[in-house]
Amino acid sequence: MTDWIGFKPFPIQEIWISVGGDFIQRMDAIVMGRKTFQKVCGLGCPWPYPLPVFVLSSTLESVPREYDLKAEVIRGSVSKVLSVIHERGHKEIYIDGGTVIQSFLRADLIDEMIVTVLPILLGVGSPLFGALADPIDFDLIKSDVLLDAMWIAPIFCTRGYERFGWETSNSSGCSLC
Repeated sequence: MTDWIGFKPFPIQEIWISVGGDFIQRMDAIVMGRKTFQKVCGLGCPWPYPLPVFVLSSTLESVPREYDLKAEVIRGSVSKVLSVIHERGHKEIYIDGGTVIQSFLRADLIDEMIVTVLPILLGVGSPLFGALADPIDFDLIKSDVLLDAMWIAPIFCTRGYERFGWETSNSSGCSLC
């Protein structure tokens, strides 16, 4: 959901660094939707992402010239897009944007999530989570308040948490979808 971006002055680069910490450091690339990309481009701040950005869009032909070396348009189903990105050597992917997140969730392609809650009620916009055929069971690993301005539940996970050395409070570990 991009409607909050630019609504209230939040230091986006500081948020990017602070929200994920080690999580963000493990990422190889970002996949975001067109609306999120266009919103970030219009913020008037330096490009906040230190990783290659793939803009998943069926309507955008190319990124503006000033973003040529920072982002590129990619098309196709989420499994096809993921396959192409993996072929380029990117294995740990950060997914951003409500519609894109919904697509990856429906395809059961999200292992971990950072959910950030800002103190803004918009009343309109794209929901972050859409309809799913079946429930997806996540375990809360931790949560925190960031920059005295937002609540974050930095790591929810469905599988693979052991590879990062995380522990859960639940003895069964993370459950599979």
